[in-house]
Amino acid sequence: MDKECENSMIHIENIYYRYKDGEMDIGINDVIALDGITLDIPKGQFVVVLGRNGSGKSTLARNMNALLIPDAGAIYISGLDTRIESNVWEIRKKTGMVFQNPDNQIVGTTVEEDVAFGVENIGVKTAEIRVRVDEAVNEVGMSEYMNSAPHLLSGGQKQRVAIAGILAMKPECIVLDEATAMLDPVGRDEVLSVVRRLNKEENITIIHITHHMNEAIKADRVIVIDGGKVILDGKPKEVFKNVDILKSVGLSVPQVTEVFHKLIAKGIVLPTDIISVEEAHKVLIGLLSNTNSH
Repeated sequence: MDKECENSMIHIENIYYRYKDGEMDIGINDVIALDGITLDIPKGQFVVVLGRNGSGKSTLARNMNALLIPDAGAIYISGLDTRIESNVWEIRKKTGMVFQNPDNQIVGTTVEEDVAFGVENIGVKTAEIRVRVDEAVNEVGMSEYMNSAPHLLSGGQKQRVAIAGILAMKPECIVLDEATAMLDPVGRDEVLSVVRRLNKEENITIIHITHHMNEAIKADRVIVIDGGKVILDGKPKEVFKNVDILKSVGLSVPQVTEVFHKLIAKGIVLPTDIISVEEAHKVLIGLLSNTNSH
């Protein structure tokens, strides 16, 4: 290992990343996408990264997989420095990426062929490939589609196939770069159900980049990025209490949090950290019971 970060899956030290003029096809001067970010993500944590378009969250995701290398600062994946070229192969085996458009990730003519593609490329023996593909497809609930053509699947099913392809390579971490952005609510639920289970049962670290607030509620940790900087970092309840800050950077909050925020503004005494419908229901029932008893 290049650095001992015992319990860290991803250790980020003061990184900067700048897109050069024309590199993003936007024809403007250099753009600073990451501006001094320092983070430590322990192994087994489920982290949601929130930010509006252009905030730097996808650039951060690509730096976590060594698809991009920081201009300054350093990132260590399981102790491996992404700046050292000889580490990149091992880093990409440890940290798999699922991208926004599922059609851009599918390379096989069948689900089986697609899931096997990555494992074949890292030199796994044929007998072991068979075992890994079967296990991975079963993990994401796609066994019955093994011989199906991927282009005939729904968006959520395609993303589950993409996740299976990563699982077959035995990763320690999966980074989902807005992988639910193009999916309908059913597809989003399918994908999130799979990654939550992999996190809880397999202890795979999950980094979920999204702009859907409700996807962050069940995370262990929420990180909010704006202008290439981390502006909030904590448990979902801690982060979503900051309604005004989140709105000031173009983000929303879970719907129940918004409702409670408005009620509190009208002088009603309520908790400030409600983020789920279940919590809201319990609090409001209690409030109505107290009101009726008086």
